[in-house]
Amino acid sequence: MAQELHVVTGAFGYSGKYIAKRLLAEGQRVRTLTNSMQRPNPFGNQVEAYPYNFDSPDDLVESLRGAEVLYNTYWVRFNYSFFKYQSAVRNTLILFEAAHKAGVKRIIHIGITNPSKDSPLEYFAGKARLEEALRAFDFSYAILRPTVLFGKEDILINNIAWTLRHLPVFGLFGDGSYRLQPIYVDDLAALAVAQGKGKSNTIIDAIGPETFTYRELVQIIGENIGVNRLILSMLPVLAYAAGWTVGHLMGDVMITWSEVKGLMADLLHTDSPAAGATRLTEWTRLHKDTLGLKYASELARRKDRAKAY
Repeated sequence: MAQELHVVTGAFGYSGKYIAKRLLAEGQRVRTLTNSMQRPNPFGNQVEAYPYNFDSPDDLVESLRGAEVLYNTYWVRFNYSFFKYQSAVRNTLILFEAAHKAGVKRIIHIGITNPSKDSPLEYFAGKARLEEALRAFDFSYAILRPTVLFGKEDILINNIAWTLRHLPVFGLFGDGSYRLQPIYVDDLAALAVAQGKGKSNTIIDAIGPETFTYRELVQIIGENIGVNRLILSMLPVLAYAAGWTVGHLMGDVMITWSEVKGLMADLLHTDSPAAGATRLTEWTRLHKDTLGLKYASELARRKDRAKAY
C-alpha cells in the first residue's frame, strides 16, 4: 500500500512533533512546514521540511500538493514586536487557501475551548474567525479545541513548578476558583491522528480527564514535586504585575493580562467528555525530579530558531 503524505505544521516544536511521531509510527510519509528550518530535525530524514512561505503563496501551495491531510498547529500565544495575533490569523487564512489550491482533502485544526468572534480577547476571537473560515472551504475538517497542554516541552505547567521551586510565595489571580482541564500533548496528538483518518466534519473539545480549579492545580503541582509554598489569593492586577516582573527578569513574557482574563472568565473549561486519558496528577508525579528545574521561555524559543526545544 502506497504511503499517504501528511503535512504537519511545526514538527520541530511542541504538539506538531508528537503528531509527526505518531504518523511515522503508522508508516505515513510526513512533511512539516516550519519557521525554524535551522532547528534540529528530531526525525532525521524521515520528515521533509519546508518553510511556511506565507509571503510566497504559490510556493506554499507546492509544498502542500499531494497531501491527504494537513494538521495545523500554527498560532502565537500573545502579541509581541515580531509576532502578533493579526499576523497569525492572516497567515493561517493563507495556509487554508493554499491547502485548498493544492488539493488537500482534510484539515485537522487545533483551536481553543470557547472561541467567540465577539470575545474581547484576541486569542479567542482569532481562533473563532479561523474556525469560521475553515468551515467555508469544501475539504473536510476536524477542529480540536484543547485548553492547556502539558508534556515535556510545556511552558505553563513547567513554569508553575519553576515558580513554586524558586519563590517563597505563589500568588493567585483572585481566589483561583476558575477551572482548567489540561490534556497531555501526546493524547492530543493521538486524537489528531485518529481524526486524520475520518471523513466527517467534527468539532471536539480536546480536554483531559481531570478538572482543577487554578488553586487546586498549583497545590497539586507543589505536592507532587515536593515543594510546600504559601499560596495566596491576590488582587488579579497585583498577581499579574508579579508575573510580569518575573518574566521581565527572565527576558520573557511569563503571563499576559489577556491570559489572566481568559483564565478568570472560565474559558479553559467545558462540560464536554474527556478526550484524553493521561492524568496530570500522575504525570507530574512521574516527572517530579525534572519538572520546573529550568524556566521555559516562550521568547527564547521564538528568537533562537536553531536550538531544539
